[in-house]
Amino acid sequence: MEEKELKLIEKYISADDELRSEMEEHQKYETILEEFNKRIHLTPEEELEQKRIKKLKLKGRDKIEKILAKYMDQEPG
Repeated sequence: MEEKELKLIEKYISADDELRSEMEEHQKYETILEEFNKRIHLTPEEELEQKRIKKLKLKGRDKIEKILAKYMDQEPG
């Protein structure tokens, strides 16, 4: 994420339950993907799960960006 997005998240995460929830889920998916990336080989089932998690993470990222868009409109400059 860009620095501007990270600053917005930091500013609004404590007041926005949806943003906080999406960020927690995003981090959970990131942790799972890091575990997959540590492995040398994945079973076909693990590869499918990895792809599924990547899609969920991307979908969550889109939700986070939509939430942040409303705050960007409120920010000066």
